[in-house]
Amino acid sequence: MNVEKIRADFPVFRELTKNYIYFDNAATTQKPQQVIDKISQFYAYHTANVFRSLYIKAEEATSLYEQARAQIAAFIGVHSDEVIFTSGTTEGINFIASTWGAEFISAGDEIVVSQMEHHANFLPWQQLVQKVGAHLKIVPITTDGYLNMQAYQDLLSSKTKLVAITHASNVLGTTNDVKHIIQLAHHVGAKVLVDAAQSAPHQKLDVHEMGADFLVFSSHKMLGPTGIGCLFIKRELQDLVPPYQFGGGMVADVCCERSLWAPAPRKFEAGTPPIAQAIGFAAAINYLKENVPFADLKRHESQLTTRAIEELETIKGIHIVGPREQLKKDGHLVSFFVDRIHAHDIAAFLDSDEITVAVRAGQHCAQPLHALLGLPATVRISFYCYNTLEEVDCFIDRMRKLKS
Repeated sequence: MNVEKIRADFPVFRELTKNYIYFDNAATTQKPQQVIDKISQFYAYHTANVFRSLYIKAEEATSLYEQARAQIAAFIGVHSDEVIFTSGTTEGINFIASTWGAEFISAGDEIVVSQMEHHANFLPWQQLVQKVGAHLKIVPITTDGYLNMQAYQDLLSSKTKLVAITHASNVLGTTNDVKHIIQLAHHVGAKVLVDAAQSAPHQKLDVHEMGADFLVFSSHKMLGPTGIGCLFIKRELQDLVPPYQFGGGMVADVCCERSLWAPAPRKFEAGTPPIAQAIGFAAAINYLKENVPFADLKRHESQLTTRAIEELETIKGIHIVGPREQLKKDGHLVSFFVDRIHAHDIAAFLDSDEITVAVRAGQHCAQPLHALLGLPATVRISFYCYNTLEEVDCFIDRMRKLKS
């Protein structure tokens, strides 16, 4: 993987050269010129609404939109009609909670989540169980940051209707064995939703082989535009999921007395969809396929993560959270805290020199996890295809300066 060639595709790095080190990729990634150009080209030459008109530009827009869907479906190993466009991971989870969840979760039922969930995969289920009188069961984590699989198995029962689990933690960096988690859930008749926001940008997903019933991820965490994400709904479940919203484009027939919905995925996409964003999303997928083979990306991120962990561990008073050995092998982020220095002050210090090191500081939308860890906040550095070992070394030098 030619990192310098990749960096040349990103306007932000051409502009700021070595004065800007971006280590906040778990929050959102930078965008290559190829993605920016695709979005601009749509607005410049193909602007029209989709599915509604017969003139040539509208046909072009519809074709580009559906091509994008097909490319994203192929990227995760599913059928085109199983890909529904949403505004992102958060809306995708709320979509399922508000539709399938409201339809099939009743008083006395149980939903299982883990202690490492992002708020997006915790709050919708918390609100749903409170509304219908169901119960939220939380799988604990081990002291070294792994999901407690024995506790998970013990929580599963005939009352379990849904397991909602993150594929990779946005704080600990832990990668969960979702295939095994799904198999155990299916054994008791439960459905499984996988939050792949932190895994889809970093590893090849085969969702059919994985066995997920629902899966969500976002474009902006993998070089694409904001405002769009992917919700996978297994074909066999689509007739059981009512529409999320109602309006134009999602109907087959409307009468004063009743209405009939269009087949999926249009049934789930009322109104004007995010056309330009979908095209930009597909452009980001194509960029990754052509320039960032996942096997190479894994090796590259492993080098960066290993260097960061090993060097941080040499600095007195710095403590890493998460499973270090797994992070060195499969990780793309490192979270830590420093004795007697608040995470926000560390982030401000890293942003105050002639070289900016952009990091995330806070609770990372995972307050229950931070409460469990007994920490008010952590600092997170996260890597992607354009980061370098030299940037990691510069960050370590700044941390040594901070401690001195």
